[in-house]
Amino acid sequence: MKNRLPELKVPLDRRVGWVDLLRVLACFMVVFSHCCDPFVAVFDSDHVTFLQGVAAGSLVRASVPLFVMMTAVLLLPVRMELGAFYRKRLGRILVALVFWSLLLPVLYYLYMRWVGTSSPAIDPALFTGEATLRKLWSFVFNFTYDTTPLWYLYMLVGLYFIMPVISPWLERASKRDLQLVLAIWGFTLLLPYLKIVAPMLGYAGNYGNMGLYGVCDWNEFGTFYYVSGFAGYLVLAFYLRRFPPAWSWRRMLALCIPAFVVGYLITALGYAEMQRHFPGNYAYLEIIWYFSGINVFLMTAPVFLLVQKAAARPRPWMARLAGATFGIYLCHFIFVQGAYDLVQRIPGIPALVRIPLMALIAFAVSYAVVHVMQRWRVTRRFVE
Repeated sequence: MKNRLPELKVPLDRRVGWVDLLRVLACFMVVFSHCCDPFVAVFDSDHVTFLQGVAAGSLVRASVPLFVMMTAVLLLPVRMELGAFYRKRLGRILVALVFWSLLLPVLYYLYMRWVGTSSPAIDPALFTGEATLRKLWSFVFNFTYDTTPLWYLYMLVGLYFIMPVISPWLERASKRDLQLVLAIWGFTLLLPYLKIVAPMLGYAGNYGNMGLYGVCDWNEFGTFYYVSGFAGYLVLAFYLRRFPPAWSWRRMLALCIPAFVVGYLITALGYAEMQRHFPGNYAYLEIIWYFSGINVFLMTAPVFLLVQKAAARPRPWMARLAGATFGIYLCHFIFVQGAYDLVQRIPGIPALVRIPLMALIAFAVSYAVVHVMQRWRVTRRFVE
């Protein structure tokens, strides 16, 4: 019976089809976005390729917010006792974080030594034996280039910390209460742009620190710190699940498509304009791509609403693919690297073709690896 597929953790008749679809869609979007990175990285040397990378990468900026919203759909409101919730959720995350934080740097070191890469996003000095050994213990502080996708796990741990805390309020809150909190969070989505505009209006910062509303060198926690960021997507998903809009398909499409298009245009054109005005300043470039910016919200909410409205039926193949998305997310980055080096060998095709081809290769290989790991009890815990 070794060839039997892994059993579904949740029986098919109890699964929510549109949530499975959302998980797979969000996961593929993450892989796709990382396939854009080498092309965006040439912003100072190949402007045409850079613009193609921006056009493609901007299309999938909703990926991580969708993952967060999916987490809220699956886990809120929290019904478990606080300690039990932390043990179950944090235990799962920390085991995977430690495993992949140790494995990925080793895989990258071996890949760079045996294969090498022409990717403009990579500095070979980061993959020496000494640098690799340093990464094997420094992950206790933060992620590295090799483990870039794991930034999400550090953030997710923070969301897990607060979910049981806000859950009782979410259950008691009225529709108007939730709307008020979402309105405050909505204002924080404009803060990245205020950071750009404020210096143009004469703001000189606080002793060189350009933070706003109380943020300075000795205080990171300004006015909107506690009501901003990814926590807002948790509340948004809870609200949309509890009070789904009773819109016809015509009205849904009439609202969602223009919102997505506006968000995309702000993201893509804004990123290109930032590169033109602040060449070489990667930190400023990233402002337009912030997941907690109004433009990315305008792309995220429509995708969530449309997938929810579609109410897809649960299907075995989709359920199994959805069950592999956590593992795919954890391991895909090294395979994106391999896909880039493979696709670059094909002459004469533009970045807009290379990127989806890379994404399909990396996603498929990642799924195959996760599928194999799921079939062995020892490795299953690292991908589920």
